[in-house]
Amino acid sequence: MFNPLGGLGDLQKLQQQASQMQAALQQEEVVVEKNGVKVVVRGDQVISEVEIDGVVENRIADAINEAIKKTQELAAKKLIEISQQQK
Repeated sequence: MFNPLGGLGDLQKLQQQASQMQAALQQEEVVVEKNGVKVVVRGDQVISEVEIDGVVENRIADAINEAIKKTQELAAKKLIEISQQQK
């Protein structure tokens, strides 16, 4: 007999795996230095530091992180709109 709630265990497992991956990515960093600019980005795509000619400019990192967050919110909103249109 088909159990419509059987997929919930799979969903919970996927959510747990996603949480573990996010936590692991937060621990990783990528550092790029080019033309006097150094950018440190965590694996979860959060900019942790911007340095220009040896001067840390985290105002720039904060602005970029806010812009990224807004684009993620926009993408989520569009995804919801598209999924509702397909019903």
